[in-house]
Amino acid sequence: MKKATLHIQIHISITALIMFLLKTWRASAFGVYGYLNFTRNAFLEHSKKFQPEDMQIRIEGKNCIVTGANSGIGFSTAEGLASCGATVYMVCRNKERGEAALSKIQSSTGNPNVHLEICDLSSISEIKSFASRFSSKDVPVHVLVNNAGLMEHKRVTTSEGFELNFAVNVLGTYATTELMLPLLEKAAPDARVITVSSGGMYTASLTSDLQFSDGKFDGVEQYARNKRVQVALTEKWAEMYKHKGIGFYSMHPGWAETPGVAKSLPGFNKSFSGKLRTSEEGADTVIWLGLQPKEKLVSGGFYFDRSEAPKHLKLAATSHSHAIIDSIVDTLRSILVSHDSKI
Repeated sequence: MKKATLHIQIHISITALIMFLLKTWRASAFGVYGYLNFTRNAFLEHSKKFQPEDMQIRIEGKNCIVTGANSGIGFSTAEGLASCGATVYMVCRNKERGEAALSKIQSSTGNPNVHLEICDLSSISEIKSFASRFSSKDVPVHVLVNNAGLMEHKRVTTSEGFELNFAVNVLGTYATTELMLPLLEKAAPDARVITVSSGGMYTASLTSDLQFSDGKFDGVEQYARNKRVQVALTEKWAEMYKHKGIGFYSMHPGWAETPGVAKSLPGFNKSFSGKLRTSEEGADTVIWLGLQPKEKLVSGGFYFDRSEAPKHLKLAATSHSHAIIDSIVDTLRSILVSHDSKI
């Protein structure tokens, strides 16, 4: 009996050591890869290969929804799409900040077809209300940009009982996309969903512990896990809805200087001062994905600096984890269904 217990303890210790070394390797590899590729200098280098005509495409008459559009990459995305002639619906949590952003975009682009929708994307109830209101407009949605996101370092539980990072980054993204499907189908075959992930996802594998129930809560790790889910979800949506005429793409903006980064990672923001991309540079690939003919793009793909990018770092042992996405989708779907039964 003692021998068996000793073997179990040794096995647990070895497993813990392997996980520690793996996490250390992922963090180190991500740091080096990021420094070489995600900074402003890297963007300027990569942009030498960009085709200027790619961003001169006009999209008058197309309807674009951008979540988290009052600042940072969301604001720059909404502004960029509006400057190309799109009708843009900015989805913001705060009415006052949203109205200020709306006014700025209308003024800078000269496009009056920019509208504000108020919705707290941490709440399923609010997302359902927004989807219902928006659906009553009966307009096709050509581009849905899932940009809203946050990194909360402490465990915070929403009024609906969900861990806050998960509620916004994963559940909010899932619910918004699923509820907009009928309107996206109206825009087929030109409809597309673009989800703004993060390079931080390279440090995390997919896990079924969606709300960080196991172990001491770590907001940075939870954010990375959430962003990994978004990439795997995009793959799954591309497979599930391949006959609906909707393209699904995830991307990451590199390391950009935004209000969100300044608030969530003040040390990182300070250390890399002068080296971070602007919000406009961070949004560049989002806008590019919204404008390109779909024949140029790979549905389910992960993009960075206008090119398809790897979803996994070498030797990081994250690729096999995507096999559990089906069970994660089942969990998310059951949350939405159970919420329906409560209201």
